[in-house]
Amino acid sequence: MIDFQNATFVKLRPVSDNDFAAMISPMFVSGEQIIQSFRGIRDGVVFTNKRIIVINVQGITGKKKDFTSLPYSKIQAYSVETAGVLDLDSELDLWFSGMGKVRFEFVSQANVSAICRIISEWML
Repeated sequence: MIDFQNATFVKLRPVSDNDFAAMISPMFVSGEQIIQSFRGIRDGVVFTNKRIIVINVQGITGKKKDFTSLPYSKIQAYSVETAGVLDLDSELDLWFSGMGKVRFEFVSQANVSAICRIISEWML
């Protein structure tokens, strides 16, 4: 499992849902579907309608992967910082019960508001 104690995933850019679908769809529960997919340098983050799946690519070849499931039901609070004029990145901070804070930093073209809408539906 990834060390999520105040973990940060940086420069996440939107990618096609097909980039990770074959890899993670065997883990899906009934009715689960991908909302948005993002890729960092090697790692990936997929937001579904039920949870966040973080894909940590390991090793030199990248064949070994670690998958971590973060259910929306465990989120206690979140904070969003939108892109500005000089700072073009958006940031999403999530506080999970029993795990601490996880930060996702997105490049400017990411639709963070759609992610926040899904999180709010599960939290409220």
